[in-house]
Amino acid sequence: MGKQASLLDSVAAADVSVPLAYRIRPSSLQDVAGQSDLTGDDSWFATMVKEKRCCSCIFWGPPGVGKTTLATLMADAAGIPFVQLSAVSAGKAEVQDVIRRARSAGQTWLLFLDEIHRFNKAQQDVLLPCIEDGTLVLVGATTENPSFSLNNALLSRCRVIVLKPLQATDVATILARACRYLGNDTSNFTIDDDALGWLAENSDGDARYALNALESLYQADPLRHWSLAAVQQQSLRRAARYDRDGDAHYDLISALHKCIRDSDADAAVYWLARMLEAGEQPLYIARRLIRMATEDIGLADPKALNITLDAHRMYEILGSPEGEQGLFEAAIYLALSAKSNAAYMAEKEARKLAGQTRAAEVPMHLRNAPTKLMQKLGHGAGYQYAHNDDHAVVNQQHFPAELGKPTLYRPVARGFERTLRERMDWLASMRAGKQGEQKKGGGEPV
Repeated sequence: MGKQASLLDSVAAADVSVPLAYRIRPSSLQDVAGQSDLTGDDSWFATMVKEKRCCSCIFWGPPGVGKTTLATLMADAAGIPFVQLSAVSAGKAEVQDVIRRARSAGQTWLLFLDEIHRFNKAQQDVLLPCIEDGTLVLVGATTENPSFSLNNALLSRCRVIVLKPLQATDVATILARACRYLGNDTSNFTIDDDALGWLAENSDGDARYALNALESLYQADPLRHWSLAAVQQQSLRRAARYDRDGDAHYDLISALHKCIRDSDADAAVYWLARMLEAGEQPLYIARRLIRMATEDIGLADPKALNITLDAHRMYEILGSPEGEQGLFEAAIYLALSAKSNAAYMAEKEARKLAGQTRAAEVPMHLRNAPTKLMQKLGHGAGYQYAHNDDHAVVNQQHFPAELGKPTLYRPVARGFERTLRERMDWLASMRAGKQGEQKKGGGEPV
């Protein structure tokens, strides 16, 4: 079987039934806009294409950045058949059919599997032996983090290539090429440069989206000269690239959390606004703010937790958009609060220690003694009642005997935790002064 004709070879230039994005797809790396790390003359990918080689790889990046284009160029350069499947509609049977056909032809085929993250483990495993024996070169395309969605066996056989959103200048270059293409027919279709720039900026780095928008203008009136105002009136602003279950979701909440931790209120409200504008559920953000109040602020500012709980309640009462104001107030307060993760670290250390000492017994003097039998067995014997002391301070063992007195909570010298640390130091000195019998110490700090 010889080299498979590319899509551009098989589609007549004037065939408007084929999307414009396909009709102007680049036929060489030099025509690819963006992704200079791969298309530059000194890049490993460009060198591989020049040498007519190809490799199994996973293209990871947002929509419309050239994943399909790079795969077709690689297959064309290597002179091997190109087959495209989508994991949305194809399954194990379709992949096995491609494998059977490739083996019958006695030639390596390039399988471009779009949305590969939708394949489950069993479906992914079908690909492993045919990649290993050279039956297929696999090029997977995904908008999701492959380390989460693809199994290690498949990842070890593929090179993961991260593709970035296109710059507006790259999209503008692609749109200009499309305009030249459209101007080659009998129409008088023209568009102002500032209108092309607006389409490029509005594409969010997605060339396919920009080309579809341009094509919709052409289809609306191929004889018209399109001004910026006319384009803006005709076109809808692109929705933010966001998936509440995808990487953008986790990246944005991570940015919000880290900016609050770093005490940058301006950046915190920016990322909060980004999430809301993208369609994130406000109550999800409210829950995460509550978590931030305990993890990164803790007892350095005990009021922080109340502020976030109030913001959550405010949204429940008012809803959007009025209730969202409480989220911004909470984010600003958290960002400007004194920071401490001492309570959070104490929890982690306590859980670890508890897991390691599950069998350690409660000291006898701390045990409950509701019956005479329990009292006879020594439960509660020797317990010192703190309120019997002038300062309500006693010196007795509170951990299992074999643990001694480990320190789990270490307050920082910031915010209210500075006061707590002073209190702990005072308690330690009071307990140290009680040897066997209660001795009155100094005054308790306020």
